[in-house]
Amino acid sequence: MKPEEVNVYREVQRNAEMAVKAIETLSDKVYEDDFALQISRQAIKYSDIRNRALDKLLEARAETVHPNALADLALKSGIHLSTLLNTSTSHLAELMIENSSRGITRMCRVLNHNRVEHSMAAEMARELMDFEEKNIGILKKYL
Repeated sequence: MKPEEVNVYREVQRNAEMAVKAIETLSDKVYEDDFALQISRQAIKYSDIRNRALDKLLEARAETVHPNALADLALKSGIHLSTLLNTSTSHLAELMIENSSRGITRMCRVLNHNRVEHSMAAEMARELMDFEEKNIGILKKYL
């Protein structure tokens, strides 16, 4: 596997992992059943994408992304701070949309810096970005 593909798979893994952690952190604050079901479905899909990226990295004997305690703390602290006074479904949806937008931006940057146009890595990255775009569209109805 080319180093560029490894970089893309690592970013897919990192991006999907952060999305799962954000959903796990928000889940305790969700009181609307429909919204809770929606983000649970998203977490399952993010986990699937993350696991497939991990599998590709392990097959290639490439190093995977290791959990970063500082990044986890920053993500969770940011969510807790942002929801301290406002746990409305609208606000939670807005946070999810912002996180998805950041994820799309990071994936675009990684794809632009790593020439992997017609590879499985690029396909998985595009799948993740398409999924995040779809999530943004779904989450807009909760604003």
